[in-house]
Amino acid sequence: MRLSFLGTLAAVALVSVAPAYAERLTDKPLVDSAWLAEHLGNKSLVVIDIRDAVEGKNPYDAGHVPGAVNARYSEYGWRTTVNNVPGMLPPTEQIQGLIANLGVNNDSQVVIIPAGTNASEFGGATRVYWTFKVLGHDAVTILDGGYAAWTKANQQVSTDATTAAAGDFKAEFRPELLADVKEVTDAIASDVNLIDARSVAQFIGKEKTNTVQKLGTVPSAVNINFDQFYHPDVPSFANATEIAELVKAAGVATDNGLITFCNTGHLASIAWFGLSEVEGIKNVRLYDGSMSQWTADPARPVVASN
Repeated sequence: MRLSFLGTLAAVALVSVAPAYAERLTDKPLVDSAWLAEHLGNKSLVVIDIRDAVEGKNPYDAGHVPGAVNARYSEYGWRTTVNNVPGMLPPTEQIQGLIANLGVNNDSQVVIIPAGTNASEFGGATRVYWTFKVLGHDAVTILDGGYAAWTKANQQVSTDATTAAAGDFKAEFRPELLADVKEVTDAIASDVNLIDARSVAQFIGKEKTNTVQKLGTVPSAVNINFDQFYHPDVPSFANATEIAELVKAAGVATDNGLITFCNTGHLASIAWFGLSEVEGIKNVRLYDGSMSQWTADPARPVVASN
């Protein structure tokens, strides 16, 4: 049957307002140095160097992946304080603008570059990766081993700063990747497993950070220490088989979903990335408020086994 004139206009309108989805140069959560070197210069590629200052000096100035833009993890605005809780996801319009200012469009393939020196530092990349994902941008990956792997592979290094023309990135928020207080509360009494990605000492209540008000963890949580997900000596992230062994050793059932947390949602992103993106477990959420938000209310339960 031939479409009517009005029907044709409606069809055109639907096509014109459909969101632009990113080109997938890769569907892998991690790429190696050889892959990145091969794709440098691709018009859809945006390389973001998130390395923080070391002893007051910006490592980007001393050398970086050619064409990479500089957006230091601790300073660019990837996280913010919300209602006195540190490390939270910024308001959508705010973080959307920051990402666009790095030259990111909805059809960009993003590669994130951490230093790769240790698990916690690599967590900057996993947190930024999660940020892109929760904002609806799937074409994002991390350089496995970070800049340490890039230089170990004797790849080209540049000292020329890159200033990107602003992109037109528009977020499509995915609430299913983010857990809030209510969902964590519900998980305590359900079959959803809570994964505390902090150190054993913090998990059992022997130590805590200054942003957390009580020693201990959320009731029913199990511990998978963040540093088990990364091999700084290689350097590289743990593979799917290794992560499956971590899950098995912790006695975690994955059928009904997982929620990862830590102190401020930084270390939790390492566990989230490993469980969701590398191993491929379905329905893994990140609680970015983590113990800092959870313990801000003294009525919320906390358990310690020290």
